Amino acid sequence: MALLKLKDRKMDAFAIASNPGSFELLNHDLHGLFGQSWGNVTVEAAGTMLGRGAMHGEEVLIVCVEARDEQNLGPIDSFVRAAKKGGFVVILVAKDVSPTALHHLLQLGADDFAPYPLPDNALANIFNQLHDKQHAVPAELAAKKARNGMILPVYGAAGGVGASTFAVNLAWEMATHTRKEDMRVVLVDLDFQFGSVATLLDIPRREAVFDMLSEPDTLAGDTLAQAMTSYKSLLAVLTSPSEVMPLDIVGADYIEKMLRLLQARYDFIIVDLPKALTDWSASVLTSAETYFTLLELDMRSAQNLMRYLRVLRGEDLPGEKIQYILNRAPGFADLNGKSRVGRFSESLGIEINILLPDGGKPVTAAGDQGEPLADSASKNALRKEIKKIAVTLVDLSKEARAAIVN
Repeated sequence: MALLKLKDRKMDAFAIASNPGSFELLNHDLHGLFGQSWGNVTVEAAGTMLGRGAMHGEEVLIVCVEARDEQNLGPIDSFVRAAKKGGFVVILVAKDVSPTALHHLLQLGADDFAPYPLPDNALANIFNQLHDKQHAVPAELAAKKARNGMILPVYGAAGGVGASTFAVNLAWEMATHTRKEDMRVVLVDLDFQFGSVATLLDIPRREAVFDMLSEPDTLAGDTLAQAMTSYKSLLAVLTSPSEVMPLDIVGADYIEKMLRLLQARYDFIIVDLPKALTDWSASVLTSAETYFTLLELDMRSAQNLMRYLRVLRGEDLPGEKIQYILNRAPGFADLNGKSRVGRFSESLGIEINILLPDGGKPVTAAGDQGEPLADSASKNALRKEIKKIAVTLVDLSKEARAAIVN
């Protein structure tokens, strides 16, 4: 099942060494600085990537050199020259290297160097200094916040199709699945009028959300953090405001900035969208990795989706990112229902890859209690399917990151 419709992934840094295993202690520092957005490659592989344009000029290149490399500095020498010619930031990490060899590599244009094992905060300090000198190192990296998170919006083609329930439970399952890893999940409710995320999780709506939307010019990392709350200290949540607000209270630039700020701090951003289309709806779709659209097997969903698809085609928006989900789908034994699903998808010209079962009364009860299904009805069929999707999304994102390096 093609669950995750990946767009091109962006890496922020590469650690490059003839023998990466000699610099294992570096991994912890890089993970703290870049989250999931860095890769470990050999000098040969890095040279190939640079040559074929797989590196784009914005990545930080940490070139690791050890004593045995001095016998043949040619490949490292050539790589550093090419990288600097391409405008990359190059940091040397030296392990038992002679002053002569280190001086030679610095003469090639490397921006700075650090000894290995690294002193505490050595790389962070280097990045801060480079940023102060207006080198091409984003401020977010210097502040140890860059994660390049994956945006996963959830949209309901009609009212009551279960989009918010899916978004809440997907976010919670992803948060619990990654709780032992350095991965962060945030759930964002962009329905400024009648968003239900706060209700479904029984958490308060902060006044700071209203203030942040009322004064768009104040949007920044600190104001966004103040508007956030959390569910059981595992899932970060940005609820809808406490008062009903117009959906056009903010524009596309505001939403794009908000998403960039969230991407720098979280690995997965689940966005619960309003049913109405706004001037920033296209921004969310364009920024998304995969755009989940929930339907039911009824005429409301069919007609609404037909109108929605016409808008996408008319605006030349990337409809290929949409992953269609049929909620309350017929069971495996319902052959007539399966036939209806086939005719439904064929008439709309879409492919439905995900079929969710009807969770029944426990789903309504969980919403009334303000709890995810995992807590109130862990054996519910709908909960089991959403958990599978959450685990698959996390695993696929890891595989996609690893594939970039190879």
